[in-house]
Amino acid sequence: MFLRFENTHPRGERLITQGALPFKYELESSAAGMTGLGGLPLYLDLAAVMGMSQSIEKHVQVRVGEQGWSDVQVVMALILLNLAGGEHVEDLRRLEEDEGLCRVLRKVERAGLKRKVRRALERRWRKERQRTVPSASAVFRYLAAFHDPEQEQLRQTGKAFIPAPNVHLEGLEKVNQDLVEWVQSKRPEKMATLDMDATLVETQKAEALYGYQHFKAYQPLNTYWAEQGLVLHTEFRDGNVPAGYGQSRVFEKALSLLPEGVQKVRLRSDTAAYQHESDTPRVAGGLMSGAASKAVTQLNGSSR
Repeated sequence: MFLRFENTHPRGERLITQGALPFKYELESSAAGMTGLGGLPLYLDLAAVMGMSQSIEKHVQVRVGEQGWSDVQVVMALILLNLAGGEHVEDLRRLEEDEGLCRVLRKVERAGLKRKVRRALERRWRKERQRTVPSASAVFRYLAAFHDPEQEQLRQTGKAFIPAPNVHLEGLEKVNQDLVEWVQSKRPEKMATLDMDATLVETQKAEALYGYQHFKAYQPLNTYWAEQGLVLHTEFRDGNVPAGYGQSRVFEKALSLLPEGVQKVRLRSDTAAYQHESDTPRVAGGLMSGAASKAVTQLNGSSR
């Protein structure tokens, strides 16, 4: 499969673009410019339609006014890596080594930009840019901006601890919120069934802590909106943090992220959600604003 960017076929026939970005799928006998990741441009098209680049620029702001890779370039590279099945930052080389995908990324990067903006993008590099996708070392340096060393000083041995997010991590949350709001605007749902659960992710990292299943892991607590098929909220946690720790707070945060149009909320969780302080009047009795304040929360049934 080959990705063509021209609006006119070499034989003179007019091509019809398949989405918002200037590429089209065609069968091609030549191996030049081929990609084994032909599904990824569809996600780039979706990101363009929903304005993800603008959302990242507005909220994340790690590389504002700096040279080198921009926030959009790094975040989108990590999204594509995840979609391609990458498990490590080093797997970015798989994207860089794919000639066809790199051609798409270089073309898409400048799609719709005015000349002034394109030139500003080029001036971010002192020397000629050699790569299409950020290197693993560049991404590691970028990710360090989401870590707050001062929060680490608050840890106490033997006690569960969840570091407070810094401004950049909160920015990523807002990008996800923009995505959820965009989907809701296109496919409105009045009901929000929130599935909340912690997931053990095994790791070999030396600094990782042991979870309840006796292996080193991280245990993020995720809130999934069933009707929309989207992750509404996620909180990264160490493996030793109990699944029910602070779950009422996380639920209230998830409620605050619900977009307009939601009229009723249900919570589904396992026994970790059973907390005496999580009663319906406390959650729905005025703490939330906007759509969340109208929610009728059901913290019984399957959640207990």
